[in-house]
Amino acid sequence: MSEAAIPFTLTLLVPVFNEEESVETFVTQIDAALPRLKDRLEILFVNDGSRDRTRDVIEALIARDPRITLLNLARNFGKEAAMTAGLAHARGDAVIPMDVDLQDPPALIETFVEQWQAGFDTVYGVRVDRSADTVVKRLTAGGFYRFFNAVSTTTKIPENAGDYRLMDKRVVAAINQLPERNRFMKGLFAWAGFKAVGVPYERPARQAGQSKFNYWKLWNLALDGLFSFSSWPLRVWSYVGAGVAMLSFIYMLIVIAKVLVTGVDIPGYASLMTVVLFFGGMQLLSIGILGEYVGRMFLEVKQRPVYLLEGIYGQYARESQVERAQA
Repeated sequence: MSEAAIPFTLTLLVPVFNEEESVETFVTQIDAALPRLKDRLEILFVNDGSRDRTRDVIEALIARDPRITLLNLARNFGKEAAMTAGLAHARGDAVIPMDVDLQDPPALIETFVEQWQAGFDTVYGVRVDRSADTVVKRLTAGGFYRFFNAVSTTTKIPENAGDYRLMDKRVVAAINQLPERNRFMKGLFAWAGFKAVGVPYERPARQAGQSKFNYWKLWNLALDGLFSFSSWPLRVWSYVGAGVAMLSFIYMLIVIAKVLVTGVDIPGYASLMTVVLFFGGMQLLSIGILGEYVGRMFLEVKQRPVYLLEGIYGQYARESQVERAQA
């Protein structure tokens, strides 16, 4: 099927946080890499409470480029919330979440479109070369994917697949129906299902600026993913408790037998403290895991919105004004 056979619009969904150095370069590289798709693209920036000049730079681009829309969040809600806002407002026939740092190579979008037109609802990028990332990040990311897929019984995340993907509007509509406040978007994308295919690519170095993610944020994101899609951390303590109870029973029989044979046994202080501290730590760890689930239940029950919008600017704002005028 040729690109001209059926008209379509692609929405590039780009969350940004303190990215004043990257935004203009991103738009320039998009047009340079995708000349055949230029007239089919719209760019939806979601400003996640930036404290630099990111908003000013985007508004300057809006004045020059009618394809650009800015969703300005009321404060910093996090990347997952920013993507949620973008998916809720995107109007294209397909939506492509991508990073503004150009580590998601724009040229790959043409391959995404080809696979989409061949009948796939989701086309996701698979990083086959992550040499631009640090060794620690590569190891921890690979370990997380394997561990998540091992403990999750219903949702499997393709290894080395990030947020960079093309999703048909049917998939976007399905994800927009999901009401949870703890948003782990990679898991939600995989949970939605539909017909999907991976496209390998090499992940380049960041073009401008610095990453806003650190290992603490990545750790918390990994916990959100694990606790949102698996009850394994809860279930495992049932097995741990049963195993410890069995060992305790066996040890009790040994102590009774020893007392009957050799007389009264006086246990040592060191061994007693070791047992007390060990089981105290185990109990605190299990309570902490329970707390992770209870805390997420607390957030869900309050039903606060995932994000708050300060305003919509650019293409979507103009289209909304026209729609209201015609109504």
